[in-house]
Amino acid sequence: MTKIWTKKTQEEIKEIVFDALNKNVDYDKKNILGLPASRLDEKVFNHDVSFLKEAPYMSALSQNPNHIGCHTLGKSEPFFKGTHAIEKELIGICACDILKGNYEEQDGYVASGGTEANIQAIWIYRNYYQNEFSAHHNEIAIVCSEDSHYSIDKAANLLLLDIYKIPVNNDTRDFSNKSVEKTLERAKNDGKKYFIIVCNLMTTMFGSIDDIEKLTNSLEKLSCEFKLHVDGAFGGFYYPFIDENSQLTFQNPAITSFTLDAHKMAQSPYGTGIFLIRKGYIKYANTQASYVEGTDYTLIGSRSGANAIAVWMILAKNGPHGWHEKIFILQKRTDWMCKSLKELGIKYYRNPMSNIIAIRAEYINREIAVKYGLIPNDYLDPKWFKIVIMNHVSIEKLALLVDEIKSTVCNKTELIANRHTKHEASVERHSGRLIYGQINGIFVQ
Repeated sequence: MTKIWTKKTQEEIKEIVFDALNKNVDYDKKNILGLPASRLDEKVFNHDVSFLKEAPYMSALSQNPNHIGCHTLGKSEPFFKGTHAIEKELIGICACDILKGNYEEQDGYVASGGTEANIQAIWIYRNYYQNEFSAHHNEIAIVCSEDSHYSIDKAANLLLLDIYKIPVNNDTRDFSNKSVEKTLERAKNDGKKYFIIVCNLMTTMFGSIDDIEKLTNSLEKLSCEFKLHVDGAFGGFYYPFIDENSQLTFQNPAITSFTLDAHKMAQSPYGTGIFLIRKGYIKYANTQASYVEGTDYTLIGSRSGANAIAVWMILAKNGPHGWHEKIFILQKRTDWMCKSLKELGIKYYRNPMSNIIAIRAEYINREIAVKYGLIPNDYLDPKWFKIVIMNHVSIEKLALLVDEIKSTVCNKTELIANRHTKHEASVERHSGRLIYGQINGIFVQ
């Protein structure tokens, strides 16, 4: 298998990026009259400052290359051919070195984020079914877990497709074979013949990972025509480095496309989602932009080349071994936090190969949630609060939260005991459950 991803020194990175920028159009040296593009406005942005000579990403921002189109297909706008080549290499790193695809057997581009990449996938598959099967949009359905990102609902709305959500277990965040089959049968009874399946590679709230075999086994059992997209917006730069035997790679023939988000775990600028798809499919998103050389197969159209360069620089600076080490450290921090919560008897959910921990809301009062920036699953009626172990989330910071939770839980337990002793507990039966008043802004049962 061809390896593209190698670690590079800062000097090597500078040389490669500046060489690419030099191959792009130079508005000062050439009379470029027909291109609706230019550098950033020099009345606002200083292009001559000395630090730009040592800052490849800032120089790319200043020169403002347009990365319209999909550069893995061959032809692209020649004005920015230098930095287009860097994006093409980045797509190869993600598809081959991270997701184990065969060399140059995938297309892709740097999108504005995971939302766009998910919509791009569903847009392609809708058009694929309409072109290849003469399918009406009422015959096409999206099927995903109820924990899937809300971008899937956006795609359904924009593309006039019905969406069917598979219920998950409240504790394990997993779905059963039976629930998958019942969801598919319901869709088929509604007249759906063609299925766009979204499989989660770490959900946004819980970090849960869908069991792809449960999906594919049920689809095959019910003889469903399907295309399967993996939403790895959060987990794409994390999970592959934990599970070397993962079935969520391009080595799995059931998978056609992936979403990754570099502006999450890769710590790149916002606006660096990544869309990857097997060769032969992105053509279904061709909207015939005749004035763009190579045409455009992307949802977004014009986009920042500097963002693609930023992701490439981050991966090149770390290298594959450095990235493994980074994820290993985050995994150990997450293990430490889970061990601490378990010792306190705190109920939480965590996939063992994820760096997201969702704590039951009854253990977190509003003051703690606000103080530590914990994110609820629902701001109006929180049932869970999540912690995401990012690079800046050290064990020292986690320990402060553990101490506050410990204090709150101990106080809560003592208060309940005292109320029981004095027979002051206000007990109310509601839907067959006992609720003992409101303590520290939460309900304790």
